[in-house]
Amino acid sequence: MKKTLMILLVLITAVSVAMAEGTVTVYMPSPAGLANKLAADFEAKTGIEVRTFQGTTGEILARLETERENPVADVVILASWSDGLSMKESGQIESYVPADADKVVPGWIDEDSMLFGYSASAVGVIYNTLIYPELSADWAELADSQYQNDIAIPDPELSGACKDFVAGYVNKFGWDTFEALAANGMVVPGANRAALDAVTTGEVGILLAGVDYNAYSSMAAGEPIAIYYPESGTVVNPRPAMIMKTAPEMENAKLFIDYLFSEDAQKMVADAYLLPGRTDITNTNRSTLDQIPQIECDWDAMMAISSESAARINELCAR
Repeated sequence: MKKTLMILLVLITAVSVAMAEGTVTVYMPSPAGLANKLAADFEAKTGIEVRTFQGTTGEILARLETERENPVADVVILASWSDGLSMKESGQIESYVPADADKVVPGWIDEDSMLFGYSASAVGVIYNTLIYPELSADWAELADSQYQNDIAIPDPELSGACKDFVAGYVNKFGWDTFEALAANGMVVPGANRAALDAVTTGEVGILLAGVDYNAYSSMAAGEPIAIYYPESGTVVNPRPAMIMKTAPEMENAKLFIDYLFSEDAQKMVADAYLLPGRTDITNTNRSTLDQIPQIECDWDAMMAISSESAARINELCAR
């Protein structure tokens, strides 16, 4: 009996060591604080080391391109559903049915179970309350002369959320509004953080298509800004988590996707001012999904025009 127990202890120890030596490489967009918390909690729960690369959607896609011949990433998370669809279309993504898939917001897992919307953001109008104590203008109304040279937009070639908004808006309403905004002096300061900084510092008074979770976080920190969603609607953008077909650690990648939909992970998502991917987890610190007026998205049509549309924004706003 004693000998049997010793053998069992040796086997258990060996399994524990194997788990501790396991890794999963995850590419994640901001917020960095959320990415770090998710990684630490997953490691604590599984013993699997999480190796992360954090950057904008544009930076993540660029890194994947440089690693095409020598794949590194197991899981990729983007801030753009349309970019995720493009990766799926090019055959880069593995299909999988994650744990708790029945609790996911309808439409936030694609029909082939390759894109998993574990969270979402929306873009809105963020404004400096020291310059504009109140603001509620619709998108097109912001092209009025009273806002001349006082509007910024994030670079949609770097910001996945802005990129999808531009594609969704153009797909439904055309280019007139963006052309008028550009003629009225709209500028592109950079990616999401640089664009938000331009408004919090008062460099410009208004940020069009600003990512909402950044706004709520800054407001909680006491910055003089506010956010609203224009009445004609915005794009709620599920942030797709995807398993790479070339994942070096395929089983650990699946475990990480399961973890993203766990109750603990989803509560971290809500705490980070993002919209949770599960219907049974709700926000108490920001507008909820049903409070946001939405543009009905044709994601396939948006995917087809998203890159071209993002580039055109930069062309229109070039000085």
